[in-house]
Amino acid sequence: MQGLSGVSFDAVAQSGKRKFRENVLFTHRGLSGPAILQISSYLPRGAGLTLNMLPDQDAYAVLLDRKAARPKAELKTVLGEFFPARLAHALLQPPLGNHIIGDMPNKALRNTAEIINRFVLSPSGTEGFAKAEVTTGGVDTDGLASKTMEAKSVPGLFVIGEAVDVTGWLGGYNFQWAWSSAAAAAQAV
Repeated sequence: MQGLSGVSFDAVAQSGKRKFRENVLFTHRGLSGPAILQISSYLPRGAGLTLNMLPDQDAYAVLLDRKAARPKAELKTVLGEFFPARLAHALLQPPLGNHIIGDMPNKALRNTAEIINRFVLSPSGTEGFAKAEVTTGGVDTDGLASKTMEAKSVPGLFVIGEAVDVTGWLGGYNFQWAWSSAAAAAQAV
């Protein structure tokens, strides 16, 4: 969506049973932010994801409420109650368009709500490994002694931190893993 770089909003990013509620950030190249970075670790290659852009509310019920309470309000005004103005405006691009909410058939409100509560995305790519914030893979933990981080098949070889197939959520978990695994290996050495 053009013109949204820098806009962020609270959302739930979901793929399958995995979901993360955090901010989503539009950048000049696509989507980022904690929710997108979190779900990207669990997103199978080629799979899509869903954004619930109004996670605490049923958008259809909200729109019906606004239609009854403020029938002369424009849809952009109603959406502006919940989203940054630039995002509300972008959501009104075709196929939605801006309408007087009281003039909108309930089916159109349901379609609008579907976009808000279940916005389906199909990622077209990433920024690549050089820009990666989240990666997966590494030495399988089954091949390491859990108390020493020593490779079971190669005595004297210790594997720690991001070289091990352990992925934590954002917020310092990966740093904690790196420090803890290094401390365990250092004590064993």
